[in-house]
Amino acid sequence: MIVDADKIKKSVGIIGESIQIEEMCTLIGQVANTDISVLITGESGSGKEMVAKALHKNSKRKFESIITVNCAAIPSGIIESELFGHKKGSFTGAHENHKGYFEAANKGTIFLDEIGELPLETQAKLLRVIEQGEFMRVGETKTQKTDVRIIAATNRNLSEEVVDKKFRQDLYFRLKTVSINVAPLREHISDLFLYIERFGLLFTAKNDIPFKGFTKEAINLMKEYNWPGNVRELKNTIESLLAINKGERIQEDMVAKYLKLDFEQKAFNGSLPVPVNKDSDTIERELILKQLLFLRQDVNELKQLFAAKTGDGLKNVQPTNNSLFVLPEKNKDSMEPLDDGLFKGIKDDVIGEITMNELEKEIIERTLKNFKGNRRKTAKILDISERTLYRKLKEYEIN
Repeated sequence: MIVDADKIKKSVGIIGESIQIEEMCTLIGQVANTDISVLITGESGSGKEMVAKALHKNSKRKFESIITVNCAAIPSGIIESELFGHKKGSFTGAHENHKGYFEAANKGTIFLDEIGELPLETQAKLLRVIEQGEFMRVGETKTQKTDVRIIAATNRNLSEEVVDKKFRQDLYFRLKTVSINVAPLREHISDLFLYIERFGLLFTAKNDIPFKGFTKEAINLMKEYNWPGNVRELKNTIESLLAINKGERIQEDMVAKYLKLDFEQKAFNGSLPVPVNKDSDTIERELILKQLLFLRQDVNELKQLFAAKTGDGLKNVQPTNNSLFVLPEKNKDSMEPLDDGLFKGIKDDVIGEITMNELEKEIIERTLKNFKGNRRKTAKILDISERTLYRKLKEYEIN
């Protein structure tokens, strides 16, 4: 049975009306009422544990417990004892039999957060639990049965970890039967006001503080920030601002003062400036344009790198719409392919005639062609997520 996205949101208090949140909740609703293993991916602080709770609360195991295990917080020497339990006397300090998390979570759900931190030898035993539903306590030879749903989460790129032999390939494939990605806050910044309202009201009600809201200028300034700590950082920021400025409406200067150090350090994206007072789509387009200009500056290095790997480089890549761009002088009257495959700039006579959408489509098409249709490399060089790239390809009907 598929669970409605709105019901998913209400069950655990997921906030947001953006397309990223809607798609995520729809996917949760599709798999929640099954026993299939789920891998949740996303940056630190983005809300992966909330997704795990939503999966459990809307499953047939909702009346049983969900046990959360932070794999990164358990020392490697005792992690198997914590997960699978141990027998009395099996090691120094084992003064009594100990029930592990998998035994305690029987009939319910176990959420393995930061699963990328598990030692390889423990990964092998976890695979056995997933495939056969059984495990052995440390110090015992008798297997124990468990009926548990496994949900895992990571902020690492597990496919790269597999290549580097840091994560078992067979376990990775079993976990990612269904993968749910939690978008970073900067990709659904349009939801910022909803977060401010929810977190602000909850905090002020709990602490008996009047909530007078945030000014438009303060909200716009907060939209400018990249939020490397995602929703967790936003929540802490809202609560700190309300605690420091009790009973006042939060102004732009208050936000600027609180986030000053982060702005000075050019948070998260380094050299890329972040526009203020613009919606997320406009910001996205401008960042793509900036990246194209950076591409033009670095084209020779890219050609050398790509040629070394593929043997042919970027020689034959040409703009798909030459009417918008000025070609290099030496190629204007030549039938030879462009050497750089990049334009010198936008033609003066088309200024005012082309839209940002046309320019954005051209940039995406050319970058995709540069990398022979490789969407991952295209998204990386344009500094956007793969999900955003897929959405743009569909929007502009780019094959």
